[in-house]
Amino acid sequence: MQVLITMQFDGTNYHGFQVQKNALSVCEVLQNALERLYGERPPVKGCSRTDAGVHAEGYCVSYCQPKPIAPEKLPLAVNRFLPDDIRVLSAREVDEDFHARYSSVSKEYIYRVRNSRVADVFRGRYEWRVSAPLDVAAMQRAALLACGTHDFKAFMSSGSDIEDTVRTVHFFRVEKTGDEIVFHICADGYLYNMVRILVGTLIEAGAHRMRAEEMADVIASRDRARAGDTAPAQGLCLYRVNYGFSQ
Repeated sequence: MQVLITMQFDGTNYHGFQVQKNALSVCEVLQNALERLYGERPPVKGCSRTDAGVHAEGYCVSYCQPKPIAPEKLPLAVNRFLPDDIRVLSAREVDEDFHARYSSVSKEYIYRVRNSRVADVFRGRYEWRVSAPLDVAAMQRAALLACGTHDFKAFMSSGSDIEDTVRTVHFFRVEKTGDEIVFHICADGYLYNMVRILVGTLIEAGAHRMRAEEMADVIASRDRARAGDTAPAQGLCLYRVNYGFSQ
């Protein structure tokens, strides 16, 4: 039986999801738990690569069960063997040709910024603190210019071998509650560090170091040097993966 599980994890102690040769990853810990559950180590397919320190509220993994366990019982069964910072939330049966990454329609990320001179000791692991005052309206105007289908090469870090850099952003919202600013983006796919560079660029607009309208020029330039800095990893969270059905 092929299953799709939805997980959440605090990425602070892990070097991303994908298995690393010399560092602990979320995938390795998950497969260790599955091996203890099934007595053998099933290959798994993750929905996305995540960088070291990035978190997830709705990360999805598909795999073929070596032994049948009912989907409604699977989360509790796997969680017995997982550390406290990784949890399986739900599971469902999917078609045999289903792939957690390639069957997705879109993915949503949230990035959290604390716009304050003082850090919050309880949230510092999950947000980027920016002390300079930020203009949320300006950042929202810049974010709207990133919506639609564009070549996002200017927002891709070096080291990627991807040649097709065109992606479609379905929505990009910037909202502030108290000292917290939340950037919420949904797209059909992402380039290496694309969300973090987009956020870093919006911060430039919010701090009035660039005009919001310059976002269109940065996109058209396809030049990484025109975009802002890459925002720190700890503020980023994979929020939801959309497949056209509820998980």
